[in-house]
Order: sequence, then C-alpha cells, then structure tokens
Amino acid sequence: MVGKPVPDFTLAAGVPSKPGFASAELRGKPRVINFFASWCVPCIAEAPMLARLRAQGVEIDGVAIRDRPEDIARFLRDNGDPYARIGADPRSAVQLAMGSSGVPESFVVDGRGLITYQWPGPITDDNIATIVAELERAR
Repeated sequence: MVGKPVPDFTLAAGVPSKPGFASAELRGKPRVINFFASWCVPCIAEAPMLARLRAQGVEIDGVAIRDRPEDIARFLRDNGDPYARIGADPRSAVQLAMGSSGVPESFVVDGRGLITYQWPGPITDDNIATIVAELERAR
C-alpha cells in the first residue's frame, strides 16, 4: 500500500470520549494510523512508544479492530491514550483495505492522504526513530 492513497472509509467512534474519523480527514499534515486491539498483548507493549510519539507532537489516529467500546476504554485507561481519534473497525474492513495483516500495525500518511510507510508489528525502541524519520519525510 505504500505510495497509494488511503482507501475511502468512515469509522464510527470506538469510545464515546473520542471522535471516530474518515479517510477524508487525513489530509493536512502527516500522521500515524495505528491499528490496535484491547485483546492484543503486543499492543500493550507498544503503548509507551505511542505515548512517546504523541509527546513529540505526532498526531496519531487509532483504529480498534474487532473490539467493544468498554474494552477499548479499559485498554486506554490502563495503557494510556495517545490517540486524537479512534475509529471502530468491528469486521476489520478498513484494516484489510489498508493491507494490514494484524495488530499492532502502523502507517505513516502524508498531508495528501498518501501512505508513505507501513510497519507491521509493534513500534519499539529499535524502530521508533524510523517512524519519526518517515514522518519528517512525509512533510
């Protein structure tokens, strides 16, 4: 999917406290789209890295895969909430359309809505610098 536009989608809010989002809202400035799930152990391990990115001013949108609002809320309460928006993807339709094969998985999207980088697996100390560099290149 790298080099292609984000597919068209509209996602309802995953939790009442955050808005959902649509692909049309991804234009403007580079951001990360992070596919996650409350039941995903590697997503828990990734949470501190997402918090570090957010603390650096990175805009992160979350897509909750096959999850329930109460479980998403508990995950955010227990592990932190780096997301500007969280969309619910109960049947993994957006996940599959984006070419994602699991959770966690992250995409860098430039200000025109093009996917410039895809990372399958958790963001870790070993690759967080790559994510930041890809965001800079997407500017």
